[in-house]
Amino acid sequence: MTQQYDESSVRVLKGLEPVKERPGMYTRTVDPTHICQEVIDNAADEALGGFARRIAVTVHQDGSLSVDDDGRGIPVGEHPTEKLPVVELVYTRLHAGGKFDKKDGGAYAFSGGLHGVGVSVTNALSTRLEVEVKREGGVWRIVFAGGDVIEPLARIGDCGARTSGTRVRVWPDSKYFESPRFSLPELERMLRAKAVLLPGVSVSLTIERAGGDEIKSWHYPEGLKGYLAELCNGDEPVAPFFAGENFIGPEHEQFALGEGVQWALAWFEDGAGGESYVNLIPTSSGGTHEAGMRAGIYEAVKSFIDHHNLLPRGVKLMAEDVWSRVRFVLSARVLDPQFQGQTKEKLTSRDALKLIAGLTRDPTELWLNQHVEAGKKIAELAIRQAQSRLKSVKKVEKKKGSGVAVLPGKLTDCESEDIARNELFLVEGDSAGGSAKLARDKEFQAILPLRGKVLNSWETDKDQLFSNAEIHDIAVAIGVDPHLPGEAADLSGLRYGKIAILSDADVDGSHIQVLLLTLFYRHFSALMNAGHIFIAQPPLFRVDVPGQGKNRPPKKLYALDADELEAMLERLRSEGVREGHWSISRFKGLGEMNPEQLKDTTMHPDTRRLVCVRLRPDSADETRRMFTMLMGKGEAASRRSWMEVRGNEVEADI
Repeated sequence: MTQQYDESSVRVLKGLEPVKERPGMYTRTVDPTHICQEVIDNAADEALGGFARRIAVTVHQDGSLSVDDDGRGIPVGEHPTEKLPVVELVYTRLHAGGKFDKKDGGAYAFSGGLHGVGVSVTNALSTRLEVEVKREGGVWRIVFAGGDVIEPLARIGDCGARTSGTRVRVWPDSKYFESPRFSLPELERMLRAKAVLLPGVSVSLTIERAGGDEIKSWHYPEGLKGYLAELCNGDEPVAPFFAGENFIGPEHEQFALGEGVQWALAWFEDGAGGESYVNLIPTSSGGTHEAGMRAGIYEAVKSFIDHHNLLPRGVKLMAEDVWSRVRFVLSARVLDPQFQGQTKEKLTSRDALKLIAGLTRDPTELWLNQHVEAGKKIAELAIRQAQSRLKSVKKVEKKKGSGVAVLPGKLTDCESEDIARNELFLVEGDSAGGSAKLARDKEFQAILPLRGKVLNSWETDKDQLFSNAEIHDIAVAIGVDPHLPGEAADLSGLRYGKIAILSDADVDGSHIQVLLLTLFYRHFSALMNAGHIFIAQPPLFRVDVPGQGKNRPPKKLYALDADELEAMLERLRSEGVREGHWSISRFKGLGEMNPEQLKDTTMHPDTRRLVCVRLRPDSADETRRMFTMLMGKGEAASRRSWMEVRGNEVEADI
């Protein structure tokens, strides 16, 4: 490492250099399939908007891949402010694209592209990329190499006035990928799904081979239902396949015109799972749209069971009992989807849960009551699953000791006996505790309010711990006795699979987090080692964005901290929301949140942020040294000197 550190040491990455330096931040680097998926998604977005009827993908013998569509064609004129051809701008600038502008519908009201980094990443990680555009009676061509223009945009021919489309050919740069070959099964699966989700659009894949080209095309006249039947490989469901769709109409208070969902599902004796999509983007890790569908289907089946009085006494139905035997295909259409990462494998939009749950419940309930015999078979399957779950829980309970401690009076316990599912929230203050009690799911979430700051227990002997009332209540509530790191600990009495620290998103809240983490690290280390300790992350800011026309209803956004707030405001600016048109609220504490807000942002399993705290086995000595320096009573001098030098570098990675 060089000893020199001056002004010249700071390097500014420009253009597409950030992508080349850290490709893994922008795409999967196992193979080049994902960077070409970005091009396919652009063609699919044209079809989703109703502007394209054909998508043709070709894998060439030289290792390149081309995507051809008959959409509107990328604009070739000069950008009004950047003074470059738009097609060049799209492929050479990060955060440039047609999917930010959603005012009055925009060029793409619903799309999978969000950040304007997709095809620019494709360009950066390719040795060569050619774009041919048919638009406004002309044929235009531009060529790139490694992200740079090597053949400027030029008109190379003429075409009919009504002819339009885009053809992109990509030669991925093998040095950025573990394997230079495309994953043909993944390409086929992706294109087949596009055909399912885009009725009337012809989708084909051509693989060039020396002995003759292999051509595959897909067409699903029954849409999602036919696709799901194909995925099930002839397995017989316990009731007929159920397919439907539901979309938001005009003048809706919360959601935009056209947002909605299409689905196909069926219940089986064995096996479960499915595929989900948001604006045609496959979400292999699921997300809030799947959680919304699960919630809607559960409420519908539960209502059917209650209406027909089918539930045996003593059996309590849960969402997993209904959902654990479902195979499904789900296609959501969301105006402003929020994904986890650029690869978009998981949807994180909180509003999507309410949207999909609300749109799936009523049609499902109607279908069940129109097909009563099928509904009863589905109900029977769910009830059997619930009974099996309850038997399994009781078996675990019988192994436990018979001695029962008197639980703290301020503990608001949950109803479930399923330890793995149960959650305990240690909440800062009675005010926040009151909100948390109203926000919780009483089935499996318990609340223990803590008054003031917990004792710094770093140098407290474990025999003296219970002299502190708060620590005594925590230990009794979780059902585990204090123990030192390395000591054998009896976790058979553990009452909650997750123990979450829920404090304000300010400095005092962080202090309480540290004191509780000190307690668990020093005196309940077995819980931390086993992954039972969590930190809940409530937002610090709320942004209220007013409605913009009938297609853009008002919305509430939540930011974890100042950095996330600034990124959120930058996105609003890029979407055309006028500067200062929004209002920003800062939560002074959890007690200021109403129960609905606290539930949506911090407690609901599908929309919260919950971070598991574990000990890194390779840094046990360093962790202990750091705790001693930060929490030791005789370490004030070393703490001060450390904070002066390193305080700005602290990260929550204990």
